[in-house]
Amino acid sequence: MKNLLEILLAPPLAFLAFLAAFYVLYALAGRLAPKVNAVGGKLKSYACGEDIPGAKVQFGYRLFFFIALFFTMMHVAALVVATVPAGPIAYFALFYLGMIFLSIAALVTRD
Repeated sequence: MKNLLEILLAPPLAFLAFLAAFYVLYALAGRLAPKVNAVGGKLKSYACGEDIPGAKVQFGYRLFFFIALFFTMMHVAALVVATVPAGPIAYFALFYLGMIFLSIAALVTRD
């Protein structure tokens, strides 16, 4: 009996069980929800009583990658400096921080 319980609680089977349970819940909620009728401007965009014409917006990831690189460099630098052992090798941490400073400066001042 214990082996059957362990098998049922295995992550893939537990995931499938929860997936099935929530699909049933989703289907039941869909039957209870009221039907949407496209009457007048019910499905249009709304902003303070003004009609807004629909427009396609294309987002770019350029700024995201800039921020992600900055975040990664700063956190890796903090991790490396925090784990440097004591002694003469600790001076390499200062050199490393100087290189990180130059890298961040190059990243921030780029065109």
